Amino acid sequence: MLDKSKLIEQIDAVLPQTQCGQCRFDGCRPYAVAIAEGCADINQCPPGGDAGAAAIAAILNIAPKPLNTAYGHPKPPAVAVIDEAQCIGCTFCLRACPVDAIIGAAKCMHTVLTALCTGCERCIAPCPVDCISMVPVSEPATPEIRQQIADSARERYHLRQLRLARNRQESRKPKQNRLGANTISATQPATDMKKAAIQAAMERARTALARSNIPFKE
Repeated sequence: MLDKSKLIEQIDAVLPQTQCGQCRFDGCRPYAVAIAEGCADINQCPPGGDAGAAAIAAILNIAPKPLNTAYGHPKPPAVAVIDEAQCIGCTFCLRACPVDAIIGAAKCMHTVLTALCTGCERCIAPCPVDCISMVPVSEPATPEIRQQIADSARERYHLRQLRLARNRQESRKPKQNRLGANTISATQPATDMKKAAIQAAMERARTALARSNIPFKE
């Protein structure tokens, strides 16, 4: 029996790396992990179809199953295209793309790098102006080229996950700093009041001693 980490690697290697989420997991690797842990079936990947399920079955040394179409149907290859005249620069599609195939900035036109697009369609639903459509493309010429495309998409997905995790970690630092600043600002009035009270007491002492012609020493 293969070590679980090696099993995950082998399953992930035969998945199409569209990162579409139709399998009900966030990407191909999370789906591979779920299969290895017995939490998902081998036939939940519409882009992989029957052939993909058969490849996973061979790795697990179990009988193949046809694609479970409850998760969707295989589609011809396609890539997303943004109608740049309609784009409002909301960045929703940019944030939805699992492989960083969309470039742009807030309130500026976005565009899809078609050579990097996996056709996952995850950018379509978030678009508030419906300016994204899927355009058919030719099937890669050979299995070797398809594998190269999948490997590239896997790498970009992995790098994006690392970046998002790093951003989440960084976002906590300002929050902690703000909490520290709030603590300081909350204690500052109490400190000022204490100083004012001491100063007032000293002034009262000066006045009382002055009336008695007694020198005042701080």
